[in-house]
Amino acid sequence: MFNLFSLFKKDKIWDFKGGIHPPEMKLQSSRTPMRVAQLPDEVIIPIHQHLGVPGQVCVNIGDHVLKGQPLTKGVGRTLPVHASISGTVTAIEPFPSTHPSGLPEIAVRIKSDGKDEWREKSPIADYHSQSREALLNRIHDAGIAGLGGAGFPTASKLKGAGDLVKTLIVNAAECEPYITADDRLMQEHADEVITGCQILIHLLSPDEVLIGIEDNKPEAIEALRQALNALPDEKRIFIRIIPTKYPSGGAKQLTKILTGKEVPSGGRSSDIGVLMQNVGTVVAIKRAIIDDEPLIERVVTITGNGTKTPGNFWVRLGTPIHNVLKQAGFVAGSEQMVIMGGPLMGFTLPDLNAPVVKITNCLLIPSIDEMDADNPEEACIRCGHCVDACPSGLLPQQLYWFSQGKEHEKAEQHNLFDCIECGACAYVCPSNIPLVQYYRQEKAEIREIAAEAKRASEAKQRFEAKKVRMEREKLEREARHQRAAVKLDDKEQSEIQSALSRVKEKQSIGKIIAVKAGELPDNAAAIAARKKRKEEARARQAAKVAEQEILSSSADNNVAAEEIDPRKAAVAAALARVKAKKAAQQAETAPTIETPAASVNDAVEEVDPRKAAVAAALARVKAKKAAQQAETATTVETPVASNNSATEEIDPRKAAVAAALARVKAKKAAQQAETAPTIETPAASVNDAAEEIDPRKAAVAAALARVKAKKAAQQAEVELKNSGSPAQSPDAEIDPRKAAVAAAIARVKAKKAQQLSAKEEVTSD
Repeated sequence: MFNLFSLFKKDKIWDFKGGIHPPEMKLQSSRTPMRVAQLPDEVIIPIHQHLGVPGQVCVNIGDHVLKGQPLTKGVGRTLPVHASISGTVTAIEPFPSTHPSGLPEIAVRIKSDGKDEWREKSPIADYHSQSREALLNRIHDAGIAGLGGAGFPTASKLKGAGDLVKTLIVNAAECEPYITADDRLMQEHADEVITGCQILIHLLSPDEVLIGIEDNKPEAIEALRQALNALPDEKRIFIRIIPTKYPSGGAKQLTKILTGKEVPSGGRSSDIGVLMQNVGTVVAIKRAIIDDEPLIERVVTITGNGTKTPGNFWVRLGTPIHNVLKQAGFVAGSEQMVIMGGPLMGFTLPDLNAPVVKITNCLLIPSIDEMDADNPEEACIRCGHCVDACPSGLLPQQLYWFSQGKEHEKAEQHNLFDCIECGACAYVCPSNIPLVQYYRQEKAEIREIAAEAKRASEAKQRFEAKKVRMEREKLEREARHQRAAVKLDDKEQSEIQSALSRVKEKQSIGKIIAVKAGELPDNAAAIAARKKRKEEARARQAAKVAEQEILSSSADNNVAAEEIDPRKAAVAAALARVKAKKAAQQAETAPTIETPAASVNDAVEEVDPRKAAVAAALARVKAKKAAQQAETATTVETPVASNNSATEEIDPRKAAVAAALARVKAKKAAQQAETAPTIETPAASVNDAAEEIDPRKAAVAAALARVKAKKAAQQAEVELKNSGSPAQSPDAEIDPRKAAVAAAIARVKAKKAQQLSAKEEVTSD
């Protein structure tokens, strides 16, 4: 009795909610044995035939390749693709894809050489001697992906499951109408199916292996039992016969039927200790491990009333679809439809030049009689039939409204992504609403929004990371600057300030001051220079006062001042001071002579002592030449000294008063010289007068001359008042050069007069 209960428990199956029972339409293709499709003259092998990113092409145009040679390479979920025939690579270019959109994808085109030559194989007789990692790498290198339609990389799936798998399910249900590829594969290659299951047991070490197969495949069930009975020691492989119901071949639905467990929403079957593989994938694993054959061909069902000889074919991957259809007796019509997949989950091919790929399990060519009338889409009447038919327990009508209203968040909240797109809801809809199409579109939009949000989030993270990095670099830079800065104490600061003050002092006095480190500077020179500047300022102030007095005393003489060459005026002033003193002494003993008041209305300006010294030196040379010319003259008319002689920028202490007195005395000497006989004047007298004058001595002499000039001017004014003669004003402006010559001549005449008077004094004695 207990053994009977254990037997019932062992074969127990469960059911899932929903599902439909459409016409099976499988007998058209399941009655005939599988055939091998003819080799095409050319194959087009897309490099992207699985979920994930495509691999990198490793062949070039013109290369000769062998059957089974890899055309791309990759790791992880990037699976390689292989040459399905031997031949020459003619192109690597975009080609229409086997997809509802028909968008072009990169493909490798190979021209057949007719030899169909294999690459070198390395079969493994005893896979038990190989490590798990080596077997998984071999499965990956064979390019095996799920052949049930999903196309998920098998090696990644097996590696991700690890030791969590307790139950391995082999999906042999093949529930969709018309498709019989797995049925014929199990009938003709049942031993390979069982061998593949044993390899998976070696890789995963599950507690049990359940082969789920629908009860409408009796021949396949019998073939599996015979293959399993041939292995009496195999105790972990079990065949589970399930009732025919669509979509019992779905991963979640078959898991529920065989184990009674439900895969959580958004989760995977491995979360509950279950792993599922398609029966075609199991055969591909066996051939990759034991026979060293990569995935270069698969079984394809070609069926429908549009073909003359429907059946199942071994088709090389990359074969153009129109080439395969011709072998089944297909004749293209003007409105003929070709569907890849079943009538419920398949899609219409936009281009029959597209190649056969890894997920191509069926090519359905229905006749017009098999197709329903093109009924127009109507409004949803909320009948609820779709809810009853949904195998995932969703609310299809609500998802439809959310999709129509672009309410993406609500659609996700109602588990839109749990929809397996089986088409059961659309099959039972009385309003002919293509619900699956709306769901696919809504999923695509949500994925695009999520991808955009992810890109924005990554951009924000990069921006924030950059901001943090820049702030960190700024702080590090400031820290480096602080560490590199020299910290000066109070003593060093005071020394720097002292040095700066000494530099400024040196610049102000124009003299280099040598300062020894650690010693106080000698400021005696600076003090003397400052004292000298003060004295010069006081002298300039006194000169201004004297100038104002002289100008006020000669205000009646409205004579226009003219600038005289500083060099000539300086020489004239220097020589005139010596001669004027002697002439003044003579004038004191002489009778009173009417002397016109000298007009001293001259514009006087300050002259730099250095410039005056240079000008005096130049004037001495010119005065010497003028004196030599005067000596050769026998009779010289004495011009009247002009009272309108203007001085150029001469120190008022020198030129102003001295020039005025010199003109008066020179005139008197000239008058005396006219009455005396002509006497030769030696040139040495001019040389004596043209001695080098020190600027400081000249300043002192000028100060004394100003006092004497003031007295002389006062005496001249008294004499003019007593005589009552008006002051003579100059008739015209005198050229500075002529004035200089006249002054030189006057000096010669004055000297002659002095010599004459001295001679007379000696005679009288």
